[in-house]
Amino acid sequence: MRWRVGRVDELTESLEQWLTEWYATAYRTACLVLRDPIAAEDAVQEAFLRVWRFRDSIPVGDGRKAWLYRVVVNACMSRGRVEGRLRSRTTDLEVGFEPASASPQPDELAERSALSALVGEALGDLPDNLRVPLVLRFYAGLSEREIATAIQRRPGTVKSRLHEGRRRLALDPRLAGWVAHLEGAAQ
Repeated sequence: MRWRVGRVDELTESLEQWLTEWYATAYRTACLVLRDPIAAEDAVQEAFLRVWRFRDSIPVGDGRKAWLYRVVVNACMSRGRVEGRLRSRTTDLEVGFEPASASPQPDELAERSALSALVGEALGDLPDNLRVPLVLRFYAGLSEREIATAIQRRPGTVKSRLHEGRRRLALDPRLAGWVAHLEGAAQ
């Protein structure tokens, strides 16, 4: 089959746009999985090179996002094995909640930053099998089905890992004060 130059340029531009759109979320996901911003940047670059190399394998439609995160998670796990082990604590890494308003007040920013740091620490203490599904669900926004595809596990396994991860976070003493504070604010 002969490719027309215009068609190849169109496909390249489409893939480039898709990767650009998802880079920030993929990087944030890798930061939370690896707990190291430098290693995360390397892992995302490696993942995007793999995506480019295997661009003919990209599924059409709804499966694209899950496929991309499967590649990102695999690159993160490979990076973790190369370094010998994943770091046990976050290193000056904040989870980065999006501001609710265009111009939050300084006290709101300070509170979010503190909560972000605590959540990052608590996530960092979870084992990989619980942390990765939580990151993919709550930071990357993947559905349970997409997470199952991304981590190559059954949907039931994903549900149980999400449940156990949330349970452990709720029991974390660092977050107990914040949970009580949030519950009080919601009433």
